[in-house]
Formats: sequence, C-alpha cells, structure tokens
Amino acid sequence: MKTLTSFSFICIFITSLFVSFSAFSADEEQAKLLLERLSQSLRQVNFNTSFVVVKNNQAEPYHWLHGIAENETADKDDSNKYVELEILALLNGPRRDILRINNTVSYNEPEYAPYSIDSSQISGPIPAVFSQDISVLEKNYHLVLVGKNRVLGRAAQLVRIVPKDSHRFGYWIWLDQQSGLLLKLAIITRKGNLLEQIQFTHLDITDTISENLSQLKTTELPKVVDVTTQQKVTDLAWQVNWLPTGFESIKSDRHRISTNKQAVEFMLFNDGLVDISVYVNPSQEKNRALEFGNDGATLVLSQVVNNIEVSVVGKIPLETAKEIANSVSFNAKAVSP
Repeated sequence: MKTLTSFSFICIFITSLFVSFSAFSADEEQAKLLLERLSQSLRQVNFNTSFVVVKNNQAEPYHWLHGIAENETADKDDSNKYVELEILALLNGPRRDILRINNTVSYNEPEYAPYSIDSSQISGPIPAVFSQDISVLEKNYHLVLVGKNRVLGRAAQLVRIVPKDSHRFGYWIWLDQQSGLLLKLAIITRKGNLLEQIQFTHLDITDTISENLSQLKTTELPKVVDVTTQQKVTDLAWQVNWLPTGFESIKSDRHRISTNKQAVEFMLFNDGLVDISVYVNPSQEKNRALEFGNDGATLVLSQVVNNIEVSVVGKIPLETAKEIANSVSFNAKAVSP
C-alpha cells in the first residue's frame, strides 16, 4: 500500500511538471505570435503616432509616421507596385529627421549635410528587430506572456522579453490588442529597476497615408552614400576576446573623428536586440582608471591602459561592459599614438 501510494505521488508530480511545462511553452508561443504580429504591423499598417523616451528624469518627444502607398510608376505586374514610407522626427532641440522610402533612409541632422544610406529600417529609439524576424530573439531571450492592461486608453497585452543570462536587460512591451502596434516599452534590470521607458502619447491608424507621407513619396532624397566598405569587417590592430553568448560581430572600421582628426577604431556587435560598440584610440594619458556614465539604459564606459583608450557603449549592465573592456588585447606598436 505504501509503495502504491508513493508511486501514485510520483506519477502526479511528473504529470504536474509536464502540464506546467506545456502551459509555459504555450504562453511562450503565444508571446512569439504577438511579437510577429507587431513586426507585421510595423511594416504594413498606416499609422501616425507620437511617443516620448523617458530617461534621467527627462523626456524626448518624437513623431513617427508610417504608410504603404501605391507606386504609380510601376507596371501592373511589377512586384514593386507598393512603396513603403516612414518618417521619424525628434521634436525638441535642433531639427533631426529620418526619412525612409523603401530601402533608402535619409538622415537630416544639424551637424552634417543630409545624406542617405541603403537600409530597410530607420535607426531610432524603437529596437529595429521589432520590424524584422522576431525568431532571432529566442536564442538569447525568453518570451513571456503576462497579463492584459490599459495603455493610451486601449486594451493592451504585456509581453516580457527576459534575458537568459545576467549580461542583458529585460524589455517589457505593451501591445495594442486591436492593431498589434507598440503602446509602451520599458527596459528593466534583473532586480526590476526601471532604466528607460518609451510611452506613446497618441496613435492614429488610417486606411490612407498622411499628408506628410504623401509629400515624402514625391521627394527626391539625398544621394546614397556608399558604406559597403565600412560594413565589411576591417582587420584591426586589436580584438575583443570576451562577449556575452549570442553577440556577433556586425561590422568594424577605422576612421578619424571630424572634430580633432583623431584616429579611432570601432567594432559593432549585436545579439538580435541590443548593440554593443567598442572603440579603441590612442590617448595622451599613460593610464586612466575606469570611468562610466549612464544615459538611461545606455552605458558609456572607458579606461586608458598604456596610452590606449578603450570605450564600450551599449544598453548593457556595468559588469558586462567591464568584462568586455578588460578582454581587449592589442598590438601596442600597431596602435601607438
């Protein structure tokens, strides 16, 4: 009787574990489907929205427009019979506009003459992966379906993007149940501390594109700058010997800072969601202790060893940035001032 009772208990325990695992898998799959719908909506829906990025007790307001319009110059059987249009504008301070027509992105900034690059997405506060292949997140993050809430007066579903290790931050995103679009985003530490937040302040979804996008459609963007040589991995005089699992090298280059003509070498890494930039340049200082500062979730860390400054920039924890900086090895003769 005791043996039967023990066996029954074990069976019930195993069954409960299986049911719990199945429920978790179902929730994760549902969370993935919601993110895939977000990606689709960001590419196919006509929307006119505004949001603020809140960090360091300050708010940066943005205006964001997206739309799909007919391409009147295309033939009926042409696969390019539609044109995708997008505008992202920072509303405070000097005017900064990013314009996109299909795979051409134009940057208008006060520091530089307007220029364009070949790209399928604009670079802004919203992670680029949200409009791309969401499955890349599964390598380094758990997708967790949480509860429903009300954001911007709309029914919203909360999905948490939870890192699988301690070297990344978590992302909480609230998605509009009606359209699948983003309504709110928060970047959270493993201890639950809020680092940075994006709060949408209005959202209009329309059948036709806005007047601003209609004007963009007929605008001739600046000439595309050839950046293919920079996007290729350049052989540098140093290397990063440690990165969190899942980060891959995207590009590297060697250039001079326009303000002081100082030589800088740069590498960019990405895990699907987060960028990490590492810079190495000669320094007049022999050595300088590690220094760091935060701009919301973005950490900027630098140190000087033997007249070489190493800087790490990214939305990553301090300990992660320290390990990356300390792992840099280099040929002192090749990068000496």
